[in-house]
Amino acid sequence: MKKQPATKKQFLFERRNYLFLSIAVAFIGLGFALMAGGGSDDPNVFNPEIFNFQRIRLAPTLVLTGFGVAMYSILTAPKAK
Repeated sequence: MKKQPATKKQFLFERRNYLFLSIAVAFIGLGFALMAGGGSDDPNVFNPEIFNFQRIRLAPTLVLTGFGVAMYSILTAPKAK
């Protein structure tokens, strides 16, 4: 029986792609963390803190930026060798 030569296992993406993907996950996680909270313990009391800049503008922008960076990391072609 002939032995097959060992082939080198390759990752689907390069190191650069995984770096961008991890940055995207950090942006998305930070965005969702900034959206959390702002509620009231008493359902009969309105808390205007849920409509501040952090929850309405900053957090969704971070989440959408994270999704954009994730798409970029997936669609970036590997460098030619």
